[in-house]
Amino acid sequence: MSVYVGNLSYEVTEEALNAVFAEYGSVKRVQLPIDRETGRLRGFGFVEMSTDAEESAAIEALDGAEWMGRDLKVNKAKPRENRSSFGGGNRRNNSFRDRY
Repeated sequence: MSVYVGNLSYEVTEEALNAVFAEYGSVKRVQLPIDRETGRLRGFGFVEMSTDAEESAAIEALDGAEWMGRDLKVNKAKPRENRSSFGGGNRRNNSFRDRY
């Protein structure tokens, strides 16, 4: 499982985020999603650590902590939802079908 890290500065780097979480254990991977349209960081990321105990320690220590001028939001990452490519998640767009 991964840790979600929200309210990140747009100036953060994977190396800097890795260093912060490494204080609580072994970091396996850091991901900082980039917005496809702007090419900028999206303001959140994911950190995968070696054990659940390390993840829990990092969450407890860093949730609400100020870093790079922002109060971090840190918690267990939720599984990614399947998203439809046609208009938003679980909603169904029947307007076309209903007309013909």
